Amino acid sequence: MPNTTLPESPSRRRFVGVAAAAVAAGSLSQLAFADGNQAITDIAAPAGGDKTALRPLRIHVPESQLSDLRRRIKATRWPDREIVNDDSQGVPLATIQTLAQHWATDYDWRKCEAKLNALPNFVTEIDGLDIHFIHVRSKHENAMPLIVTHGWPGSVIEQLKIIDPLTNPTAHGASASDAFHLVIPSLPGYGFSGKPTTIGWGPERTARAWVLLMKRLGYAKFAAQGGDLGGIVANVMAKQAPPELLGIHVNFPATIPPDIAKALQVNDPPPASLSADERLAYDQLSALSKRRAYALEQGTRPQTLYGLADSPIALASWLLDHPDGNGQPAAALTSAVFGRTINGHASGDVTLNDVLDDITLYWLTNTGVSAARFYWESHFNFYAAADVSVPAAVSAFPGENYQAPKSWTERAYHNLIYYNRPEKGGHFAAWEQPQIFAEEVRAGLRPLRT
Repeated sequence: MPNTTLPESPSRRRFVGVAAAAVAAGSLSQLAFADGNQAITDIAAPAGGDKTALRPLRIHVPESQLSDLRRRIKATRWPDREIVNDDSQGVPLATIQTLAQHWATDYDWRKCEAKLNALPNFVTEIDGLDIHFIHVRSKHENAMPLIVTHGWPGSVIEQLKIIDPLTNPTAHGASASDAFHLVIPSLPGYGFSGKPTTIGWGPERTARAWVLLMKRLGYAKFAAQGGDLGGIVANVMAKQAPPELLGIHVNFPATIPPDIAKALQVNDPPPASLSADERLAYDQLSALSKRRAYALEQGTRPQTLYGLADSPIALASWLLDHPDGNGQPAAALTSAVFGRTINGHASGDVTLNDVLDDITLYWLTNTGVSAARFYWESHFNFYAAADVSVPAAVSAFPGENYQAPKSWTERAYHNLIYYNRPEKGGHFAAWEQPQIFAEEVRAGLRPLRT
């Protein structure tokens, strides 16, 4: 075998010398890493060392990390402007620069931190992984326990505006009989939950963990709710059908029949037999298939996304480039960034600060890559008919990736107890239309109370 050892070059000798000197002096980069690893939460020590105990969590991000975030944003090296006059090449430069300007100069993370700390936050270890969750009990008797799961590119911040309407319905024009005890967890690898260090934390394992979490909180019976990935977790939980699960409500239903899925896969024109609602869904799904490059990358090569950990702007643009039924980036988020209605689709209740709260949480917890791995751990079509028999309620919002027809929904959810098409709201329904969303959850799960 020939000798493949290369002679040491002068430039390599200089590098080794500099590296050795840096190690001897205490490398500046090591100091930077240490600063970035400062704890951003305080978690109560478990009694008797039992990590499965419910441990209160409080958030406090060191000011040095917020200063570093602003510095990195201001130091961004920008690409050239897109060469089209629309968003067909990705998040437009004007969009991300508008967000960056506010993020670096006017945005205040402490306001979000205070909102989160005003709620009961906890951590408990489940199956070897720390799971973070918000737990808000209603003051009303006979409130229904409900676990609500966020999606990607979201977090528990998506659900903050629905907490009071669901736990305190009488303050929002509803009946005390519609009250819920809410449990809002962070998915594995997201937010303040632990980052899995072994494979296997996909929707199935997460669904089982959520059942254990609810039992650990003392809830013998409960319902589940979800949108986006949270809807997938709810569907999987319904498929597993644990005896504790009363039923589910999803605003990201999985309803596509096998024949429709096959036609979409080969880019066939819509079948002539489709109804008007089915044709709308088919056209939306056909457009969606061209907008899921992010999902393909996260589902196959999540570790390659190093920019999500290194650059706030890389992270922000990646998280923004998520479609809804009105386009990509999601119309509501784009309108929120500019503070005005863009292309005829308003942001609803979502503000630029809401969007930045969510992105900043990803940045501070360094969960861009660990969150992406959830796609790599998922091994089935998120849109394929759920095929579940547990009681299910579905809200088909008009701005969702696709508006599921009732005909498909009835075939996918064999015990459909509620179906509605709200007038407003999209993929981020709890953010965009929290009042309508709360009304949908109440109405959808009301049959389970009898």
